[in-house]
Amino acid sequence: MTNGDQELKGAVESQHGGTATFVETVAVKETYEGKTVWDGTVHVFDLDGHPGAMRAYAWSSPIEGDTKRRFFAVLHLGFIRSPQDAVKAAIVAEHRAKRPN
Repeated sequence: MTNGDQELKGAVESQHGGTATFVETVAVKETYEGKTVWDGTVHVFDLDGHPGAMRAYAWSSPIEGDTKRRFFAVLHLGFIRSPQDAVKAAIVAEHRAKRPN
């Protein structure tokens, strides 16, 4: 497991608890109205010790204007059934958070 994989594993465990075990990486490209809004790799982890989820999806993205990265860790729960669902949900949540009330 690479250093980046370890950081994603740590993000899953710190945000959601339990013990994450790496399963695979999945390429995901999300488009909206014909434009690419996200293109990258999502790491899939089995999750042991979480009360509701047995799987989690994690990835990182650069923070605009900074050298740091933002880590995303989304549980396989409810309508989140795949890495693609996880990315889509994170994009929607981020968009809603930026929208004025």
